[in-house]
Amino acid sequence: MLAAVLQGLNRLALEQVPVPRPTGPETVLVRVRSCGICATDVKAIKGHRTNVVFPFIPGHEASGVVAEVGPAVEHFKVGDEVICQPSGYCGFCEWCRTGRSHYCERAFTTGGDGPMEVWPGAFAEYMLTREQCLFHKPSAVSFDSAALTEPLSGAWKGVIGTSQMQLGETVVVIGAGSMGLLCVMVAAAAGAGRLVAFDPSPYARKRAVELGATSAHDPRAGDPRKAVWEAMPEGPDLVIEAAGTIEAVNLMLRLRRRGTRWNLFGITTHETFVMDGGLTHFMEGRMDASFGTTPLAMTKAIRLMELGLVNPESIITHRFPLSRIHDALAAMNNPDRIKIMINP
Repeated sequence: MLAAVLQGLNRLALEQVPVPRPTGPETVLVRVRSCGICATDVKAIKGHRTNVVFPFIPGHEASGVVAEVGPAVEHFKVGDEVICQPSGYCGFCEWCRTGRSHYCERAFTTGGDGPMEVWPGAFAEYMLTREQCLFHKPSAVSFDSAALTEPLSGAWKGVIGTSQMQLGETVVVIGAGSMGLLCVMVAAAAGAGRLVAFDPSPYARKRAVELGATSAHDPRAGDPRKAVWEAMPEGPDLVIEAAGTIEAVNLMLRLRRRGTRWNLFGITTHETFVMDGGLTHFMEGRMDASFGTTPLAMTKAIRLMELGLVNPESIITHRFPLSRIHDALAAMNNPDRIKIMINP
């Protein structure tokens, strides 16, 4: 099969490699139909991830068709259209038994970030995974949308599952890249009363408004706090940092008022921010953070797509065949780029 194999730092090569076989009892071979490019895939190529051992096949936002099943697989058969959750888990440790499988002590990932056990990912024509990581794809959901179930589930988990957004609440999303826009769409579908987005990109701001934000602003132009208070005079109930920068975190701190909930959703780098302890105490707000996904979040994301409440395909700006993976990666630098899909 054709696969994009990372042989070393910045050395991604298209190669013919053997098709994996589902020899394990609960393993499933999936013919990949769609796979999104995530910033963590780029981090793997550039050497900014710690769980990469060369040679390595990246890609973890996948959907496809079951091509072969292992001897103990019970819930899927050849020909089933499926959605892949990249993070696998044991199901038996305390974290798994209490619904926090993304903390699993024996976790693995198919091409993704996080766990140190990494299986070959989905920048390939076929991918091997476990039955527990698969979900049936609704017929009304496209393969491209289905491949974005994992990032959509992360948005649901952050906005609804962790920060508990309620109908009519005022919400700010900082960052309108792919994850920020998914957060905007989830918040809009959940009934945000006012929804303000921030992003330096004019294109991203335009998409944020088209996808449900009531207004969108450049955080570098004027006073962001004034812009928020003009849109929501009592200030935000919830602020989601989805940009991944320390500047976005500091902006989030500036936008708090008494009772504001705020979620460190985007930042993954080890950088420091400073809070006034007394001010934070008397504001009586709540800081949350959210990463990864769980079977519950995946199931909720599938329901959102199936009911037409959120359409992840609306954030796709570019599509490439696997044979043009290098063109796809170059397009990541396009100022009008949101989500790029690989269709093997």
